[in-house]
Amino acid sequence: MSTAQSGYAGLVRRVSPSVVTVLVAEQSQDAGQRAAARATADAGDEAMREIMRRLISGPGSNLEPPDGGSVLGSGFIIRADGIIVTNRHVIVGARTVRVRLSDAREVPAQVIGADAPTDIALLKVDAGPLPALRLGSSEKVSVGDAVIAIGNPFGLGQTVTAGIISARGRTLEEDPYIDFLQTDAAINRGNSGGPLLSADGTVVGVTSVIFSPTGASIGLGFAIPSDTVAAVVSELQAHGRVDRGYLGISAQALTPGLATALGLSDPVGALITALEPHGPSAGILAVGDVLLRIGSTPVTFVGLGKVTARLRPDAMVDLTVVRGGVQHSFSVRVGRLPDPPSDPALTGATDTWVRNLALGLANTTPEIRKALKAEDEPSGLIVTQLRRAGPGALAGLRIGDLITHAGTMRLDDVTALASVSTPTPQVPLLLRVIRDGFPRFIAVTGTDEP
Repeated sequence: MSTAQSGYAGLVRRVSPSVVTVLVAEQSQDAGQRAAARATADAGDEAMREIMRRLISGPGSNLEPPDGGSVLGSGFIIRADGIIVTNRHVIVGARTVRVRLSDAREVPAQVIGADAPTDIALLKVDAGPLPALRLGSSEKVSVGDAVIAIGNPFGLGQTVTAGIISARGRTLEEDPYIDFLQTDAAINRGNSGGPLLSADGTVVGVTSVIFSPTGASIGLGFAIPSDTVAAVVSELQAHGRVDRGYLGISAQALTPGLATALGLSDPVGALITALEPHGPSAGILAVGDVLLRIGSTPVTFVGLGKVTARLRPDAMVDLTVVRGGVQHSFSVRVGRLPDPPSDPALTGATDTWVRNLALGLANTTPEIRKALKAEDEPSGLIVTQLRRAGPGALAGLRIGDLITHAGTMRLDDVTALASVSTPTPQVPLLLRVIRDGFPRFIAVTGTDEP
């Protein structure tokens, strides 16, 4: 009898002690942009809803966050001495990281290393001998194979869901370096970094992304294949990072019409559309070149990122291009793929925890205010974190609300509210708030009475 027919109870009892919850003191980076994205998604903005959502469970989960808020994710133990795999996006920029083990112990975790292109991070805890899972071979997984996912969705506690491998080799626009495994096992916010396991209990993937119009599972989940995870873990353990090649080019796929215009008989290769000004290829390649081969490897637009990433930084590589209908070969010294930058112009940079309102606030940019349908406002503060039962939450504030005024005073910077006194029913705090484009005033009293 198959596992699917007989149930998963035995398998779950065996593997679940190796799955952990990752607790992260709320990151300060990107707070405004994250809050704006969450608000527009909750409001049903079509452009924001139809994206690949990283499964970060933030404030609003059923667990009480500590001062400053918290991010909640999952992970799993791969070595008895406390080595744990999770997603990079769960821990990136964290002030502190803690791990809750299956026996309810919470222990501090050290970040050994993290890899941006694959979204894998490695943690280390000192908690005595721990039960470990084995990374299996994702190459041996077939479409239709039964799998289970274990994690902590929405802060509810350890949860197991079951499904099958729905597809292999999925490439997502946001993650061109990974051939994801697709599964219909339900995964939600908070599952990030948890294991996707085969029927024999080996890890075949790390749950990382869902496609959803609502932010919750609709049966379209994606996991980083275990073969990719194993290679990254090995590098992180040895060096604390993974070095990948980088050419500093942007490209697009060729169509038959473009190929004809460029003097090609077939739409092969990748058309270079931009060069980083100080990148490895600057002054060597040109916009409008068609890149045909990197070394001896033929280039396709879909596979360009993966081929480039496998190059060794500082090595010389020959690039074959077509320029003006003539084939040329150029030698380029490979650069190191940089981590993705944080753009303060879009993110609003850091946020501030306002203790007496029990909420987080960040300054906003015109881009953030436009996303909140408040483009006519010259300034304002966005709510990035909320503690349940705090004065802000009791007054009805939500993550993503734009606060423009305290009384009649326009708010241009978080410092204006950072040291505000605790509001009371006798001395309330009057705030003007814009939500989904509509302004209104609320009185923060510290109680849930209207």
